[in-house]
Amino acid sequence: MKKRWIEPVTLTGEHVILEPLALEHLDGIIEAVKDGELWKLWFTSVPSPETAETTIKSALDLRENAGWMPFIVREKATGKIIGSTRYCNVDEVNQRLEIGYTWYSASYQRTIVNTECKYLLLSHAFEKLDAIAVEFRTHWHNHKSRAAIARLGAKQDGVLRNHSKSADGIYRDTVVFSIINLEWPAVKQSLKFKLSS
Repeated sequence: MKKRWIEPVTLTGEHVILEPLALEHLDGIIEAVKDGELWKLWFTSVPSPETAETTIKSALDLRENAGWMPFIVREKATGKIIGSTRYCNVDEVNQRLEIGYTWYSASYQRTIVNTECKYLLLSHAFEKLDAIAVEFRTHWHNHKSRAAIARLGAKQDGVLRNHSKSADGIYRDTVVFSIINLEWPAVKQSLKFKLSS
């Protein structure tokens, strides 16, 4: 069997642990999304307690058949599941991937959690997977997410107009950001500084 570009891996930081997603995380995911009722935000794709199991199964299917890598985000100090993120839209041939499907419980938003998660994911992508570019995509109307991505050091590539249609039939304009391998040393230095501040 051919070795995959992205193999399951656990990434550990000072504050968070990113573990490969599994069905056994269902109860923790349900509790995490209840903190802030995140599924009610119309411009995000956070599962509800009722859709969490289907979302996990879909993510695992994409890991198996498309080379994606979904993670749960665990608070290191307590072991509590506080969110989820993925390597997605993986282009193994061109060594590109996206970090997406990211959400955190409301009480962990605007904390060091996102910075450390992105530091771990970007370090692994550029230093272990030898990625040439890492993308981030978000809804035009998700201003918090756009600002958070820009704070990481990613540059806006453009806007994909009418990029996709939501379940309620509304078209989404998608804002695309990226960090390329040549930019990673400076972005890494900036993230390390943010983490130590």
